[in-house]
Amino acid sequence: MSKRILVVSSGGGHWAELCRLMPALEGLDVTFASVRPEYAAQLAGRPYRLVPDFHRLDLKAAPLAVWTMARLLLELRPHIVLSTGAAPGLLALALGKWLLGARTIWIDSLASSETLSGSGRVARFVSDSWLTQWPHLARPNGPHFWGAVL
Repeated sequence: MSKRILVVSSGGGHWAELCRLMPALEGLDVTFASVRPEYAAQLAGRPYRLVPDFHRLDLKAAPLAVWTMARLLLELRPHIVLSTGAAPGLLALALGKWLLGARTIWIDSLASSETLSGSGRVARFVSDSWLTQWPHLARPNGPHFWGAVL
């Protein structure tokens, strides 16, 4: 039986980084989720779900995002939740871990070259694999550097 994977990101650069993972996900049971409906066209028919966008400076959509993400997770029941950031991805990891016991993977933004992103700092609490793109940001207890993932 194939493991179900939910891959979540917010928009812009986080989505671009998520798209760079697609070759590694080829042939797997993956559902993609992000914040813009037009992203579905980039997936060549792969499953895509729209989730509300929010961030720490604009939390108006956060309650709807929690509800939407919880429903999505309970419907899909992924074994693995992976995110390239930011707030929607962090929410997916937290709910996936706490509601389903899913394995969680956080890949911090390539753009966060001097320090971890804000969401990346929080991701340590909900990630089974907490990764950075930069070797100088890696620490023995995480985040870990597994090479240039993206």
